Amino acid sequence: MNDLLKNTLLRAVHAGADVLTHYFEGTFEVHSKSSLNDLVTEVDKKAEDAIIDVIKSEFPEHFILSEEIGELSTASNYKWIIDPIDGTVNFAHGIPICCVSIGLEKDGSMLMGAVFNPFMKELFFAEHGKGAFLNNKPLKVSTNPSIESACLVTGFPYRWVEVGTDPIAVFERFIRKGLPVRRLGSAAIDLCWVAAGRFDGFWEYNLNPWDIAAGYLIIQEAGGRISNFKGDPYNIYDKQTLATNGQIHTQMLELIQASEHPPL
Repeated sequence: MNDLLKNTLLRAVHAGADVLTHYFEGTFEVHSKSSLNDLVTEVDKKAEDAIIDVIKSEFPEHFILSEEIGELSTASNYKWIIDPIDGTVNFAHGIPICCVSIGLEKDGSMLMGAVFNPFMKELFFAEHGKGAFLNNKPLKVSTNPSIESACLVTGFPYRWVEVGTDPIAVFERFIRKGLPVRRLGSAAIDLCWVAAGRFDGFWEYNLNPWDIAAGYLIIQEAGGRISNFKGDPYNIYDKQTLATNGQIHTQMLELIQASEHPPL
């Protein structure tokens, strides 16, 4: 069964990626969602259709949660969690830092995940208990033990009113320490690059399950740690995400918590 699930997952991410590469830097419709820069393109919808067609061809009874279409609810204990383009703003502007992200959940726990950036030809994959891989080569997080020498990555929400705290205050604490902080525009890629040891840590507010489902498992299987901003065990429906190599996790938590509760 798991072999068929894996094969279907990989076929689905490739089907979505084929749509992305076909339209990249071409002409397509772009619309706004929750804010002016929270974009959706017709390519998101075409890629989503291609992905769902692959999944439904093998598992028509499975539950699907996808960014554009929402829930296709069933009684199945399997749930496919899909972001047809993570990094839509990048895609719409011809920036090749974007990807297809698909996670597969079974009985409420992540079973498999795949993130594919066809423009960099990087396919990240993880299966619970079996490790994480980049183009079939094993992935491991960095071994950097100190935040002082860390390279970090983050993102910012489009709708700050929903956050409840000030993301800039957290960002300011990190940059005042002289730390290099990057902003790529794709949370799924951010997570995969932490898993690959390119970044040592990542934090972001207000992500959705489809942003995080695959990357969450890839981080874990690469030996990293992921939590909310309290340090509690993570689930993909949390709205605060901290993912690190594990060694700098507590140090990042301290900075984030100090930013959220500054001294009087």
